[in-house]
Amino acid sequence: MEEQFILRVPPSVSERIDRLLSEEASTSDEIPLDLCFSEDGRSGTFMIGNEEFPASLLDLPAVVESFKTYDDCALVKTADIGQMIMVRESGDPAPSTVEYRHGLTPPMKDARKRRFRREPDLNPELVQRVEKDLLNILSGGTIENANEQEEVVANENARDANKKVSSSPTPVEKPEAPEAGTSNPTEVEPERSESEDSDDSM
Repeated sequence: MEEQFILRVPPSVSERIDRLLSEEASTSDEIPLDLCFSEDGRSGTFMIGNEEFPASLLDLPAVVESFKTYDDCALVKTADIGQMIMVRESGDPAPSTVEYRHGLTPPMKDARKRRFRREPDLNPELVQRVEKDLLNILSGGTIENANEQEEVVANENARDANKKVSSSPTPVEKPEAPEAGTSNPTEVEPERSESEDSDDSM
């Protein structure tokens, strides 16, 4: 795998780089190119000939794969590109963030907001406490706030039990079944049909 990056330059600079990279360029017309960064590794200067342009190293919102081919048929992957060097005019403002808002193609415009899932809102104090407890457990120790957590769990269980008791319906008493051999005087004997009477007579 190769190490690659995207170099984005203003139109005036791109024309000069095209002439420099063309096969027709003679040795006398060659223009020196140089790129140097400051100590932070994010801001620097792009030099072409005697001119200097401010440059910034930005992270792309998504990884871009690059390929090369020798026969215009088979493609060979060469690198994963995740950063871009943006060269700007002297009067243009510097980017405020280290991540570029857009991708390299029009569908990836404002990709972080339009295409990516939002990051969950987590309490940083809770994350630090859980991380500290996890490190203590891995080192053979115990959780420092285990007692507090047990009390919280016990209180939640007691509250859930109270809710279940208060929400459970009161049992309804079922009427007692009559004993065998006793008949209810209120029950009326159903009328017998003519077919039943004829069967008894036979």
